[in-house]
Amino acid sequence: MIVYEATKGEFCDSVLVGSITDEIEHMYLAKIGKSPESQIRSWRNSMVYMRNVLEDSEIPDDCGVAIEFTIPTTSKRIDFILTGLNQSKDDSVVIIELKQWDWAEKVEGKDGIVKTILGRGVHETTHPSYQAWSYASLIRNFNETVEEEEIGLYPCAFLHNYDFQDDDPLTDEIYKPYYDEAPLYGQKDILKLREFIKRYIRYGDDGSLLYRIDNGRIRPSKRLQDTLYSMLQGNDEFVMIDEQKVAYELAIEMARESYIDDKKRVLIVEGGPGTGKSVVAINLLVDIMQDDMNSCYVTKNTAPREVFYKKLKGGEFKVGWIKNIFKGSGTFIESNENDYDAIIVDEAHRLTEKTGFFKKGDNQIKEIMNAGKFTVFFIDKFQRVSIEDYGSISEIKRWASEFGAEVKQIRLASQFRCNGSDGYLSWISDVLELEETANYDGFNFDYDFRVVDSASKLRDLIFEKNKENNKSRLIAGYCWNWISEGKEDSDVHDIVIDDFSMSWNLGNSKTWAIDDDSINEVGCIHTSQGLEFDYVGVIIGEDMRFDGEHIVTDFNRRARTDRSMFGIKKLYQSDSKKALDLADEIIKNTYRTLMTRGMKGCYIYCEDMALQAYFIDKLDKIKVHDKDDL
Repeated sequence: MIVYEATKGEFCDSVLVGSITDEIEHMYLAKIGKSPESQIRSWRNSMVYMRNVLEDSEIPDDCGVAIEFTIPTTSKRIDFILTGLNQSKDDSVVIIELKQWDWAEKVEGKDGIVKTILGRGVHETTHPSYQAWSYASLIRNFNETVEEEEIGLYPCAFLHNYDFQDDDPLTDEIYKPYYDEAPLYGQKDILKLREFIKRYIRYGDDGSLLYRIDNGRIRPSKRLQDTLYSMLQGNDEFVMIDEQKVAYELAIEMARESYIDDKKRVLIVEGGPGTGKSVVAINLLVDIMQDDMNSCYVTKNTAPREVFYKKLKGGEFKVGWIKNIFKGSGTFIESNENDYDAIIVDEAHRLTEKTGFFKKGDNQIKEIMNAGKFTVFFIDKFQRVSIEDYGSISEIKRWASEFGAEVKQIRLASQFRCNGSDGYLSWISDVLELEETANYDGFNFDYDFRVVDSASKLRDLIFEKNKENNKSRLIAGYCWNWISEGKEDSDVHDIVIDDFSMSWNLGNSKTWAIDDDSINEVGCIHTSQGLEFDYVGVIIGEDMRFDGEHIVTDFNRRARTDRSMFGIKKLYQSDSKKALDLADEIIKNTYRTLMTRGMKGCYIYCEDMALQAYFIDKLDKIKVHDKDDL
């Protein structure tokens, strides 16, 4: 998606008469659905500089200009793009990352990281050339039109307030791999930037190239479970951008420091669904092991580990090695202090106080932290889906204090799931009344979200999508008992709704996400959390309803075979408010998690017709969404 597009001539005229900021803001409101308050000032400044750069007769007036181009499958946008043809009449795209910076500092020991003033303080961030290069790489990776039509992408960074000096920190040798790929230009480099542009844009395209790219076929996002083998072989499967890269480099630095001085360090990485927590985690695992540090990857959920095992078996990695690398959260009860140089804990919100049915151990956070010199916890407070889920930022910090560990915290925000729509994630949180967000009345998204009027139609939609690549699944809230005698018999249907009936996942729950026959079964939170699909069909049971004013939940509608609510009735007898609040949090978190498993689309059916109407009403208020498609 492009917020603003024009020819160079039209853009320069708009800047000259002072209307460019209003034009961009108007289109931003129409396409994004919210006010761009934080960006107006930067547009007002940067666009004048870009007009000065483009005021050259050798840069054709009919070349294309795009402002705020959304990178496919992400929530990131490129500041400024020029399109046209080079001297050989080849399609060319110049990508310009604009910065308001006037000061920066080199950061030693971290790849592609600098310090500068962001907001009200000095923070670490990616080098401008790294950012421009990474954005161009993402377009190459995801836009099939760019690859198939051999469209040249040429990134650079323009720091129009920055006065580059001799021995400038941004041009230090450590950043050379990136500014060789994406040159840097400052306030005195307008002529140099012009020459860079003219090297690739000599003839205009009247915006046709922008249209082809913006409407080009988007290559599906990579799923972590499909790329794991290659990653463990040392191949770069994912380009980390912005705060992902900052978090990764911080974790590597802390791991190396703990390895050297034997002091405990803890890193907390917050992030919602699709922000790349697991991608950063696996990259950390690979690179820490390449540094000859003893490391492991930990999840409470069995399903992701079993999927990883199945994906890795039969190759060069031995089963024993795989099992030692990918561990459950309850395996550190007998560990000695600092058995591991680094422990990477994914889905840390699922950690429990005690382990297993027999409640072994003391405290999983304590045991993991004891076993590792450096521990990184990836956490999302809105994915607590069981009464036993104990992992929280406050508990992690409490135990870090007990161990005398240094603690740092960072947040991931960039969205890579749900076709990159962070607006969709915010909207879901608002609709489910988990938190108030700015997206209560809509959002921009190229994401297939539908409310389907029957469970049978929902099944048919997902069955059709699954024919493409076996990467679509039906999932449901745990509101139907799992009939024990039917666990190995798909003819025993646990879930019955009108003319719809299907079985819960059978005995293959551990690898249900990738098994060939799983499309014929319905998964739940326990078989899908921590994993990704192309499309998901979510059945919302009677544990969540709409009372005419608010979303309400009812733990009594949960299946008695669901252990995630085990003990809630006893708690209700002693403290009804606490029990109701806890159940409300778990049920809403469960559906938020289920509704964010799909990378391309999510279809829902609600047993409660008032809730069904509520979702339809919310969708009708999204101005950019066509109601006729529902």
